[in-house]
Amino acid sequence: MARRGRVELRRIEDRTSRQVRFSKRRSGLFKKAFELSLLCDAEVALLVFSPAGKLYEYSSSSIEATYDRYQRFAGPGMNVNGGDASTNNDGDPSNIQSRLEEIASWSLQNNADDSDATKLEKPEKLLTDALRNTKSKKMLAQQNSGASTSASGKNSEGPRGQEGGRT
Repeated sequence: MARRGRVELRRIEDRTSRQVRFSKRRSGLFKKAFELSLLCDAEVALLVFSPAGKLYEYSSSSIEATYDRYQRFAGPGMNVNGGDASTNNDGDPSNIQSRLEEIASWSLQNNADDSDATKLEKPEKLLTDALRNTKSKKMLAQQNSGASTSASGKNSEGPRGQEGGRT
């Protein structure tokens, strides 16, 4: 069988072809991640968001444990996005509430409507972090509640996509 040669790397314009290519490449990526973890005894975690915002994930162990290990490796006082620990939101509802109150008071004090983009970066980052942490806690809660009722028959060691009632 002859090889096709190099694939030109550019956005695929046809929506259907783009979705088919995404699905095939995602499957291949998950397969490679699984092989890397199995053959090399590596700890692998992979998150893929589709263009529609659907989450697909693979982890050779627990994604949460791998993420925590990554946080420790990144160094003390640093979060994944490169900020300092003071902006890292641990998902505690009271902490999120205090962050939102801080943003609201800042907005009132500094007349956010007249602020330039650089002054708005801090509250944007706070909101983004709070939203990300809230979504991850929600997703974890849904996975934990859906784990016992899930009868999809997929191997927990293999790639899995979040479909149907699981987000």
